[in-house]
Amino acid sequence: MRPIWRNILLGLGILLVGRALYAQGMTLPTVNLGYKSVSDPQEMVNSIKILMALTVLTLAPAILIMMTGFTRIIIVLSFVRQALGTQNMPPNQLLVGLALFITLFIMSPFLSKVNDEAVQPFLNGTIKQEQAIDNALAPIRSFMFNQTRDGDLALFVNLSRMTQPKTRADVPTQVLIPAFIISELKTAFQIGFIIYLPFLVIDMIAASVLMAMGMMMLPPVIISLPFKIMLFVLVDGWTLIVGSLVKSFG
Repeated sequence: MRPIWRNILLGLGILLVGRALYAQGMTLPTVNLGYKSVSDPQEMVNSIKILMALTVLTLAPAILIMMTGFTRIIIVLSFVRQALGTQNMPPNQLLVGLALFITLFIMSPFLSKVNDEAVQPFLNGTIKQEQAIDNALAPIRSFMFNQTRDGDLALFVNLSRMTQPKTRADVPTQVLIPAFIISELKTAFQIGFIIYLPFLVIDMIAASVLMAMGMMMLPPVIISLPFKIMLFVLVDGWTLIVGSLVKSFG
């Protein structure tokens, strides 16, 4: 169907639906934005809280990437694709979706604690907002501490020029997060190095065979790619990779 006819039919459909809704007198939701003067300080505080909540929602992708296992998972999956040499297969959307669901699977015990100890008590009115934030950060901090190397944590403690913390509770979250990210990057690259080794051997064998046969103009990648895919399938590579990733957070 040509674009012009598709646009005409779409416009007619919108007009017909709009006429039907108008004839039936259906009530649709509306949102009004504006300014008004307030005299109650509590109302002003509530408005500020709403603005802060919207700001946190805009930072949600960064929080997902920086404070969970998403960084390690997506980097390792990208290394797998590069080691196979399959260019954009699997596509980026599939890798990101797989990494997201693996992250949710790994973080589910900690998210359950956040819901039980922070979200639900706050919604029920048994704790204040400040206490809810502290209760929500506690499981996430515990996860990050378990995955952070002591050397990386000591680096950022020294860079912050704070007094030497005696316990984990004394380490500020703004110091813990960058140390956690550095540790995740280091772990992901170590796993990527191990993943590359068997595929590198196959590339070297293919290059050696082609050179021995005098076929120096033929790229070795064309010959090694089917063998790398076959090896990855025979050893059930995705199961091994995902299983090792999940176990690495234990």
